[in-house]
Amino acid sequence: MNLRKFKAGSYRQQYQYKSFSPVLINHDWVWDEAKINVLMEQATRALGELNAFSMIVPDVNLFIRMHIIKEANKSSRIEGTRTELDEALMEKEEIAPEKQNDWQEVQNYVKAINYAIGHLEKLPLSNRLLKDTHAILMEGVRGEHKSPGEYRTSQNWIGGSNLTDAIFIPPHHDEVPDLMSDLEKFWHNEQIDVPHLIRIAISHYQFETIHPFCDGNGRIGRLLITLYLVNHKLLLKPSLYLSDFFEKHRSSYYDALSVVRESNDLSHWIKFFLNGVYSTAQNGVDTFQKILKLKNQTDGKIIALGRRAENARKLIELLYQQPLISVNATIKQLNLNKRSARELIQEFEHLGILKEITGYKRNRLFLFQEYLDMF
Repeated sequence: MNLRKFKAGSYRQQYQYKSFSPVLINHDWVWDEAKINVLMEQATRALGELNAFSMIVPDVNLFIRMHIIKEANKSSRIEGTRTELDEALMEKEEIAPEKQNDWQEVQNYVKAINYAIGHLEKLPLSNRLLKDTHAILMEGVRGEHKSPGEYRTSQNWIGGSNLTDAIFIPPHHDEVPDLMSDLEKFWHNEQIDVPHLIRIAISHYQFETIHPFCDGNGRIGRLLITLYLVNHKLLLKPSLYLSDFFEKHRSSYYDALSVVRESNDLSHWIKFFLNGVYSTAQNGVDTFQKILKLKNQTDGKIIALGRRAENARKLIELLYQQPLISVNATIKQLNLNKRSARELIQEFEHLGILKEITGYKRNRLFLFQEYLDMF
């Protein structure tokens, strides 16, 4: 199908409201707009550079964890949570009671991402994987009673207080199984010649239009982008997440999705999406460059610690994954006694690596500020 001839779907009369029924997407796609080709080339090149850095950065998996925490935080903020990035690194007992629900949603998203990425090593991207990931996402938080891990069996809506004043009403729940089956086939259809970046751009639009879950569709739909890129080897490591770009351009993000349904303009959404991939991949490369520079600097500082250098190396590796730490966490993670852990942290303070952020005499927290700022 040529993008110029695309018809997004039609409204179907339900009881006292009309729902939007999107067309199926598992078929060939062509376009005659040169701008899409240019943007796709830029995005592909930027992904290649990001992949290159993910291969040359030593112990890259240490740093991937912060990418995941940032994604969990940013994607959750789009849905209304107010947890800051440094708070996402804290233990639950360190979070103010009124913020613990938001904090838990971010932690669930971290677990959900790790689960999904881990399972992609054994199984391809599938509806089953999305459902299992959704169940983890919704465990014990808002939406936990809205059929976690299962596609909806009732009508949902976007915006407004109910179906009568909703901004958008997704397809009737009876249509969801066939629409999601068609979407899954599109991910893996080797009989059609559609570039992967175009496929996932269309797939994200389609997923958000179907809105297959009662709750959590935005977060799962944004995670789908990374899962698809990893599944099809466009990403060698799960180091690219678009939620930061979507949050910075939130109005444009929602507008671009709405324009497809309202004006059949899928090209506009694809161009917005490709710009997002390009911008995010460039930022990822810049972050990895800064990480390499910081790593060289901190390695040089640690060598000067003499007999404490080995434990210092273990601590810095821990900080790359968890840049906010306490003495007790250091004792537990590095298997040190309290005196050794306290002295090691003091050395890191003297070296300018860690900074105490609570001002307390007890239960103090120490932040690897320079590293956190990169994210």
